[in-house]
Amino acid sequence: MSGVGEVIHAPSEVRRARYAVAAVFAVHGAVTGSFATRVPWIQDHADVSTGQLGFALAFTALGAACAMPLAGSITHRFGSRAALRGLLALWTLSLTLPALAPNLLTLCLAMFTYGASAGMADVAMNALGVEVERLLDRSIMSGLHGMWSAGALIGSAGGTLAAHLGADARVHHVLAAAVLTLLGLLACRWVLDLRPAEDEEPPPRFTLPPRSALLIGAVGFCAVFAEGASLDWSAVYLRDQLGSSAGAAAACTTGFMFTMAVARIAGDAVVNRFGAVRTVRAGGVLAALGGLLIVVAGHPAVAMGGFGLMGLGIAVVVPLCFAAAGHSGPNPSQAIAGVATITYTSGLIAPSLIGGVAQATSLVVSFVVVTVLACGLVLFAGVLRGGERTGAKVSPQAAAVPGPRL
Repeated sequence: MSGVGEVIHAPSEVRRARYAVAAVFAVHGAVTGSFATRVPWIQDHADVSTGQLGFALAFTALGAACAMPLAGSITHRFGSRAALRGLLALWTLSLTLPALAPNLLTLCLAMFTYGASAGMADVAMNALGVEVERLLDRSIMSGLHGMWSAGALIGSAGGTLAAHLGADARVHHVLAAAVLTLLGLLACRWVLDLRPAEDEEPPPRFTLPPRSALLIGAVGFCAVFAEGASLDWSAVYLRDQLGSSAGAAAACTTGFMFTMAVARIAGDAVVNRFGAVRTVRAGGVLAALGGLLIVVAGHPAVAMGGFGLMGLGIAVVVPLCFAAAGHSGPNPSQAIAGVATITYTSGLIAPSLIGGVAQATSLVVSFVVVTVLACGLVLFAGVLRGGERTGAKVSPQAAAVPGPRL
């Protein structure tokens, strides 16, 4: 595979692209938040049991895992800007599908499509984020994922208001999809338009992740497992294990999400100061300490503090995994797709595995498992060393910077 010619990007263009990609991340997160708050309505409309709903939701991860490897070939064919524009619009519009499903079969199909479009847009926007980060030569991926979390919180707030008002989720999601599609298309106007060399072979549609992606993905697996376990089980833990009120239990989950969002937005400064490896190792220590507090907690406040530390410790890990994957080889989209597939799988199995361990033993033992995996962040953070940036930074005085390869 031959290299591309030098593509000149003015510093102002790169800065504008950074803000545009940040807006794309926020739009992507807002779709997730809008959907999550209306799941009870969707369950009632489709007339499915809790077990059937869990089965249908599993198709989200299945669709993502099947479709994410396609993102690289789509980007290669159409260029990064057009590919992201199309994939992001497909994702925002897919928000309308689950609420329209009248039964289990159609809900499974809707969730498969929803997950497939989410995964492809996820890979495309993370690949662009990695390229902008490379051009700036400073960490921005944590902040980008912080914008995703902020978007998810905004979408969740809108969905909570719609649910409180008793709005039909079909109407809510059609309106939300229209607004988010428009915002996404506007943001995509200013992302970088990266194209491969004329003689560069297109990536295969489906391929196994490279070995480097497997190692990086294993670190992401530990973080996403802890995130999924905390999001889905923190409220249950406080209510059933520590006898807290429903309000306090819900506040724990909200606090965990808020802690992650704030830590991600602020995380780039830490990464730029200390580097990816030391940041993840320190985060692993905080997450393990948080897990220990959860396990030994005799009072809800102690457990809430533990979940807060857990969120703080794992917040920047996935963004740094995507960054390391994007810098690990000649095809960022392929490596990112591999890492994303592993992390999506972790997010899928974590809630059910925590429930299975709790059923066989107790929730306390389940979070012992989470704590052990958090220790894995300390031990294996070194595989993210390939994501460290070593080039010169872009300054306002710089006339141009070399363009990236895809």
